[in-house]
Amino acid sequence: MIKLIAVDMDGTFLNDQKNYNRPRFKKLLRQMQQQHIHFVVASGNQYFQLRSFFPDNYQDIAFVSENGANIVLGEKPFYNAELDRSAIPAILESIKQTDPSALIICGKNSAYIADSISDEGFEYASFYYPKIKKISDLNMVTQENDALFKFALSYSPDNMPMALEALKEKLVPWLIPVTSGHEDIDLIIPGVHKFSGLHRLGELWQIKPEEMMAFGDSGNDLEMLENVKYSCAMANASEPVQAAANYSVGSNNTEDLLDTIQQVCQGTFLY
Repeated sequence: MIKLIAVDMDGTFLNDQKNYNRPRFKKLLRQMQQQHIHFVVASGNQYFQLRSFFPDNYQDIAFVSENGANIVLGEKPFYNAELDRSAIPAILESIKQTDPSALIICGKNSAYIADSISDEGFEYASFYYPKIKKISDLNMVTQENDALFKFALSYSPDNMPMALEALKEKLVPWLIPVTSGHEDIDLIIPGVHKFSGLHRLGELWQIKPEEMMAFGDSGNDLEMLENVKYSCAMANASEPVQAAANYSVGSNNTEDLLDTIQQVCQGTFLY
């Protein structure tokens, strides 16, 4: 029996226009609540950005944001990871050597970006991180009164594969690089990922991984899809994600994900 349904957002729950069928989902959320099925948004994005997609019903949703580093129940903080601040200068130096086109440091209260960013770059970053602060020197982020737990990097298409491999070597044991879609790489704390977030919620709600369903499309969904019983890869998912999942659904530009949730609520999902 499925008691928890988790969805990635970009490339999964959201279509390419960054939207979804809101009236239909509102009805499905009500049905899930009636059947005591918890709905969880599991994404690499900032909590404040994720919450903005559900202005009318965020209180009824659990958010495993920042790849599991910040978990919020509605608007109630539940858990957050925290990186050792003393490691940040060395991490930044290692990142600099891979020449990212954009670098964001993610914290519980805000994200942080160098004030040398272009207006266009800042506008793009602000979509994913509505609470973001410019600082003159990213090394000064350690002076912020915030829990820091993730780095978000962007690269050119040609540079990204090489950067990913270089980061894997340079950042041990501090952080693990995972792809988060397109040419973006998230650097996450070891042991902190989307499934670790679902596991924490499962302990809270007494739900086992074999009672969980999850949908995803990118490298940062792998742990989640490898560990829940009802793992679903989108048609647009990367090959490793498709290989990790037990089920396949249509692309994020169809309503196949919502169709599947409806089948679970109606008892017609083919287990």
